[in-house]
Amino acid sequence: MDESNQPLIRLQAIGRVYRTEEVETHALSSIDLEIHGGSFLSIEGPSGCGKSTLLSILGLLDAPSSGQYWLNGNAVEGLSKAQRARARRQQIGFVFQGFNLIGELSVYENVELPLSYLGVPAQERRERVQAALDRVQMSHRQRHMPNQLSGGQQQRVAVARAVVAKPLILLADEPTGNLDSKNGEQVMALLGELHAGGATLCMVTHDPRYASFATDRIQLFDGRIAGEQHDAEETRNALAG
Repeated sequence: MDESNQPLIRLQAIGRVYRTEEVETHALSSIDLEIHGGSFLSIEGPSGCGKSTLLSILGLLDAPSSGQYWLNGNAVEGLSKAQRARARRQQIGFVFQGFNLIGELSVYENVELPLSYLGVPAQERRERVQAALDRVQMSHRQRHMPNQLSGGQQQRVAVARAVVAKPLILLADEPTGNLDSKNGEQVMALLGELHAGGATLCMVTHDPRYASFATDRIQLFDGRIAGEQHDAEETRNALAG
């Protein structure tokens, strides 16, 4: 394969089975998926179809029961728990529905935390945190605590935290789920700006309005891909126009 065309993420025949003594649940079955650098993928489908399970596998928070996963050309299978955690910290950014900010830390400290885990020097941390907060227009709130912010502001801080380490891909799990329509639209506009700036995004959503921001879309049903849409140029033109 031409290395320049190599996908950032590739899944082949991915399955995920959850077992208890009484029941076996097939959350995902035979998932084949490629995510290329610079794309914006939307994962859609009804509740319980496997969207969050798929995102957890993409984010190395869960491991598939079968199939293969390559991240930036490297096989994920066989990585130790510590290696998976390091790959997750270095290469993947997360935006969650519930924001997941640490209440005891200021806005600045929340955004700085991933860089501290990675051992980034203090001066570089300051520069990157400031740049990330500027990017989401939250620099003026950097000394505030999360409980002093609105939901939309908290999600903007969560986005800054997700991008500050310059991950290969940003994963967003229902990023507008806890927001009203106005704040939801603002957060989606921010994600659209990040994508326009070259970021690679993968988002789970149930809202077709927000899914329309994506360049590529897949629909899940009963743990399988039931439909795909790849119209990057058409979508970008629609957003630009």
